[in-house]
Amino acid sequence: MVFALGAVFPDTAPMTDETQGPEAEAKPKKTFREEVVETVQTVVYALMIAFVLRVVLFEPFTIPSASMEPGLLVGDYIIATKWNYGWSRHSIPFSPPVLKGRVLEMGAGPQRGDVVVFKLPRDTSQTYVKRLIGLPGDRVQVKGGVVSVNGKPIVRTPAGDAVDPDPSPASHGLTVAQFRETRPDGGSYITFDRGPAEMDDTEVYNVPEGHYFMMGDNRDNSQDSRWPREYGVGYVPAENLVGKVRLVLVSWKGGASLFNPITWVTRFDPSRMFRPVN
Repeated sequence: MVFALGAVFPDTAPMTDETQGPEAEAKPKKTFREEVVETVQTVVYALMIAFVLRVVLFEPFTIPSASMEPGLLVGDYIIATKWNYGWSRHSIPFSPPVLKGRVLEMGAGPQRGDVVVFKLPRDTSQTYVKRLIGLPGDRVQVKGGVVSVNGKPIVRTPAGDAVDPDPSPASHGLTVAQFRETRPDGGSYITFDRGPAEMDDTEVYNVPEGHYFMMGDNRDNSQDSRWPREYGVGYVPAENLVGKVRLVLVSWKGGASLFNPITWVTRFDPSRMFRPVN
């Protein structure tokens, strides 16, 4: 006895014109004008997003001088975050007078030992990077190369000699002494010392309210708050703070030339990529 087994399959027959409906029409090709408008819109949106990120979150800077050696070298490309200290008009490119003072401080605020980007008080078109040594109301003094804050010396221990990596002819190849300075919170950093120098012994600086005292880690090769505002840095107003330096993103030894692309490759230093800044 034979049984015929029937199977049911989905209907795979092509749809007729009656069941398919009108044929889909191809999209008309964009005109040249429409292509240009769309491209411009995309560029504008991208620039707006980049501008907001730069103003609100973080901003990149390049290191052009040796004043923060050995932590920051000439040619380092650093990232500074904005939210730690809040925002001021100097958080915005070209420092437009749209804000007075600082607003919306979200972190603990400036702390001793922070590496800070700020606008130079006597010329806000210039951007400096230094280490914050004195807070408002602090008394800062340097004696024999040792920095004291409120009468307490910052712990300083020898860390051997090093060759100054500064590419400038005046400093290149110079042997300098290294010292490790340790903050009360346990954080530490290395400073350079060339020996007896002009600012190894200073008066007592009384940091005014609403201002900060900055010094470079390359102590004998740094124009900082030890020098008066008229020709140095002086006390830095809170409004002038731009951000806290977090890391070295990339670096080019001695810096790279925009107009000499070969230096982008030959001077690139992969060993400094994503290096945290203490």
